Amino acid sequence: MIAIGSDHGGFALKEAVIKHLQERGIEYRDFGCYDEKSVDYPKYARAVAECVAAGEAEKGIVICTTGIGVSIVANKVHGIRCALCSETTTARLTREHNDANVLAMGGGMIGPKIADEIVDVFLDTPFSGLEKHRRRISQIEP
Repeated sequence: MIAIGSDHGGFALKEAVIKHLQERGIEYRDFGCYDEKSVDYPKYARAVAECVAAGEAEKGIVICTTGIGVSIVANKVHGIRCALCSETTTARLTREHNDANVLAMGGGMIGPKIADEIVDVFLDTPFSGLEKHRRRISQIEP
C-alpha cells in the first residue's frame, strides 16, 4: 500500500498520481488534502510519513507546490528517508542508493506525465543492498 498526501498546491498533481496508481492497480491511502482550499502542508506530510514509519504503508508520496516543505517535514519522522525528485534519474538513484521510502514532488514544478514516470521508477526500483549503501544509510539514523 502507498500512502499519499498533499497540500492545496499539490492537490491537482496528487489527484493525477492517484489516477495513475489506480490504473496500475496499486492500493493507496489518501491522507488529504481533498480540495484546493489553503491548508498547512505539515499535517499531510507528517501523516504520510508516520504511516510509512509505522509499517502500515510500503512507501509514501508527498506533494506541495515545490516539494521542499513536505520533504522537510517527512524527513523529521524517525525512519523516513524522503527524496525530492523532479526527474527519473534521481528517483532511481535514491531507491538504489538510499533506500528512500517517501517520494516528494512539486505540483508547481512538474506535470502529471513526468510525475507518473517518476512514481513508476520510484515504486519499481529496488534498493541495491550493496554494503556501502547499507553502511551509509546506517549513518543517517540516530
